[in-house]
Amino acid sequence: MSVKDLSQALGVPAAQIIKIMMGLGEMVTITQSLSDEAVQVIATEVKRDVTIKHVAEEDELPEVFEDAPEDLVDRPPVVTIMGHVDHGKTTLLDAIREASVVETEAGGITQHIGAYQAQHDGRKITFLDTPGHEAFTAMRARGAEVTDIAVLVVAADDGVKPQTQESIAHARAAEVPIVVAVNKIDRPDADPQRVRQELTQEDLQPEEWGGATQYSDVSAREKQNLDDLLEKVLLVADAELELKANPTAEASGPIIESRLDVGRGPVATMLVQRGTLRVGDPIVAGDAWGKVRALHTYRGEKVNEARPGDPVEIIGFDQPPAAGDHARVVENDRQARHLAQVRGERVRREQLAQRRPSGFSLDTLFSQMQEGAVQDLNLVIKADVDGSVEAAVSELQKIQHPEVRVNVIHTGVGGISENDVMLATASSAMIVGFNVRPNAEARALAEREGVEIRTYNVIYRLTEDIEQALVGLLKPVTTEETLGEAEVRQLFRVSRLGTIAGSYVTSGVVRRNGKVRVVRDGTVIYDTTISQLKRFKDDVREVEEGFECGILLDGFNDVKEGDVLEVYEVRQVERTDLSAAPEPTPAAT
Repeated sequence: MSVKDLSQALGVPAAQIIKIMMGLGEMVTITQSLSDEAVQVIATEVKRDVTIKHVAEEDELPEVFEDAPEDLVDRPPVVTIMGHVDHGKTTLLDAIREASVVETEAGGITQHIGAYQAQHDGRKITFLDTPGHEAFTAMRARGAEVTDIAVLVVAADDGVKPQTQESIAHARAAEVPIVVAVNKIDRPDADPQRVRQELTQEDLQPEEWGGATQYSDVSAREKQNLDDLLEKVLLVADAELELKANPTAEASGPIIESRLDVGRGPVATMLVQRGTLRVGDPIVAGDAWGKVRALHTYRGEKVNEARPGDPVEIIGFDQPPAAGDHARVVENDRQARHLAQVRGERVRREQLAQRRPSGFSLDTLFSQMQEGAVQDLNLVIKADVDGSVEAAVSELQKIQHPEVRVNVIHTGVGGISENDVMLATASSAMIVGFNVRPNAEARALAEREGVEIRTYNVIYRLTEDIEQALVGLLKPVTTEETLGEAEVRQLFRVSRLGTIAGSYVTSGVVRRNGKVRVVRDGTVIYDTTISQLKRFKDDVREVEEGFECGILLDGFNDVKEGDVLEVYEVRQVERTDLSAAPEPTPAAT
């Protein structure tokens, strides 16, 4: 909030808040936004208790509805498919879609909207087509508890892998039941029993072995046992979940994905969790609002309404809402616009005030290093082909330095996606792209999260840029250079000034305002500056070797004949390469 808003909220004058901030070494105006840390400090100073609540935290608060039991009807279960890369998640999704969707469509045309429905025994199952457990977790972190059941895909010829374990952890964190699909059973070296054995170590005991986890052996490529998998999903939904919703209420649910479509404008996919969404309804999602102009199903068909459990594509928002935003129908357009504007204003003010501790750029790395917070330059590297990734990593790992290090935390092939930005945000990393570009969503998310993306097309420019950036981040070396020495030969005491040392410059040059050490019998007894330097009666800037002069030392009058005055200067030498820092010149003793 701004200084003015905080002053009204705390009941203290704005001038007092400005004074407190000045005491902290920061000049602020009455309209300037304050960071969370500043608000906490000010509240402590004026003895007030404050609780800081961010816009994102509001999303996590679940809506509580009081629906009469007679209003509730069954809704389809919502399923997310997760698992290790190359274990056949996408192939399985496509196989289910072709078997259960395309056959029933006119012309076999399927429009991808990020979610679709399959039929089994006359019942619907809603599938979310997510790019992986990162997006699944990101949506859950934003308060979108979307998934009812997680289907864990494990290859029968490969077994449990690190991402399989990660998927299990993410599903358990969301507290959703897991159905295991053992895929690729058509392979000659497939061993479904080994997969079951390995998964028992992850506490996923098969039902046929006395456990509670449903397993289904399938082949996505050969389209084997897909009905068995769908049956197991419905079995878990009936046994463990009570999936009911009120279709008569005003519609609400999370945004699954959104994009800007040329010709149609902002398009968003919403999963209706409660109520019935109709064409013409005023709707708000985060800082986006609109009136539903058209609804399309996963088949691309135009419909007039969508019921609980249905994924539907909405046309009519003024801008694409963020994935994970909670969308809801409100009373009228005016209310929708007002809610979106209030939310948008809060988001903008919060972004202005935040220091973005999770965001990262080369410009912010230096200040963090000064605070001792960062020694590593974390990088996420994406390239067009795997060979380029390996070459980039190999070149960057050659950059070695005791003060700053290049730490490659993730590499990948393909365009820069939102998942890469999320990983960079969590790891305080910078994203480097080689012959690839970020998509519009990733660019917008990076801007929102404060993550820097740099793209290159020549590999040596990438390494040069990173190396030069690191050189610029190195602390300058403090060096000391002796300018000259003068020997005290006679003392003149002046009542209003103090003791003036009549001196003879034995080497170099003596400069006014220069730093000086008083050396007596080889020992430094005082370190000060030259406040006045005279040749006869004239003030001079410097006196060279072989000439006499009068020197008045700042704050030191106990100078004696025979003392040596060593004049020196301290310089900050900027580093020009990543070689180790030279030792600073030791002080004379």
